[in-house]
Amino acid sequence: MFCYQCEQTAGGTGCTKVGVCGKDEDILSLQDTLIFGLKGIAAYAYHARELGQKDEQVDAFMHEALFSTLTNVDFDLARYLDLVLKAGEMNFRVMEMLNDANTSAFGNPTPATVARGTKAGPGIVVTGHDLLDLYELLKQTEGKGINIYTHGEMLPAHGYPELRKFKHLVGNYGTAWQNQRKEFDDFSGAILVTTNCVMIPKDSYKGRMFTCGIAGVAGVKHIKDREFSEVIKKALSGPPLPENPQGTLSTGFHYTAVLNMAEKIVEMVKAGKIRHFFFIGGCDGAKPGRNYYTEFAEKVPDDCVILTAACGKYRLNACDYGDIGGIPRLLDTGQCNDCYSAIKIALALAEAFDCDVNALPLSLVVSWYEQKAVAILLTLLHLGIKNIKLGPSLPAFFSPNVLNILTEKFNIGLIGNVDEDMAAMLK
Repeated sequence: MFCYQCEQTAGGTGCTKVGVCGKDEDILSLQDTLIFGLKGIAAYAYHARELGQKDEQVDAFMHEALFSTLTNVDFDLARYLDLVLKAGEMNFRVMEMLNDANTSAFGNPTPATVARGTKAGPGIVVTGHDLLDLYELLKQTEGKGINIYTHGEMLPAHGYPELRKFKHLVGNYGTAWQNQRKEFDDFSGAILVTTNCVMIPKDSYKGRMFTCGIAGVAGVKHIKDREFSEVIKKALSGPPLPENPQGTLSTGFHYTAVLNMAEKIVEMVKAGKIRHFFFIGGCDGAKPGRNYYTEFAEKVPDDCVILTAACGKYRLNACDYGDIGGIPRLLDTGQCNDCYSAIKIALALAEAFDCDVNALPLSLVVSWYEQKAVAILLTLLHLGIKNIKLGPSLPAFFSPNVLNILTEKFNIGLIGNVDEDMAAMLK
């Protein structure tokens, strides 16, 4: 690695710097954190922009942050901490912008029961995050005898009225992104990848996989301008899917839907019928240890409510948790960006109880994997939310000192033993 400050190899003869241009490990740690956060912000901003929404303040921050990270030589730790937390503020703005873009285009989500598995006949499964891609596909396949299935982060599409009105949007197939290679291998129809979270495909289904928008996979046909005739042709020419029902899932608990129940929820909390709220979810992955979230959800007491979002929901959403006095015990607020809904719910409850969010009977048990998860974590820290349990491991780019700062300021910690963590949260 070349050090542009002393014009020699970093760490070599004549250079005593730890990193590039004299940056120590804490600055490098915060810069890596910031870059991951910027990637998440950019992903959400892209989807919002496709629906006609943009925010000049967010765009200006992207320029500021990239300049500070890539070209600046003012390596002050406190300033970089402020910049990282400002990224959390900007991500909150961009999640709100994407929420408004989605609800303006497709209506406010309402609770929906979604069939799992497949129906007999031709089918297309849609994975990724882009609701506009799904909407255009639904329009182009209407009346053609093709069943459309969501996959992964597209499950929450069933909550939006303007998407749910298409009768051939028949259900959800499969689970989270890391299971694609098996699940897509078993799916005989066409496969449409709308954004990231895509595994390198097997040859067995690569010929019936398509990408669109900003998604791309080597050797896979890319669709431009949302013109899906080739996807439709592939679905109609392939072997039909079997009738294979696998139960149901629930989704669509947008903050507007939950806040319609707010008065009842507050009454039940005050009456002791709802003891605690847990947010369990985030970005999923294949690393061992993620079964923690399944076990945790299974052990949540019957007088507690679970909020979830993002693909981490698949660790727990196949179970029937029942309800508490008509309030479902599992509330799926949506995609990873719909953590905005979970935050809005928490803020509304804090207002109703006239307290700080940190004083609510609420615990956050968050799984992280990639850049959007980092952006959401920064948003939670920007809002001053403490006591977050994060796992299955902490981000590798947190230096020991940066982690100590986050621990001291926000009491962020690593998940541990389910029973011990649960007991501590319910104290």
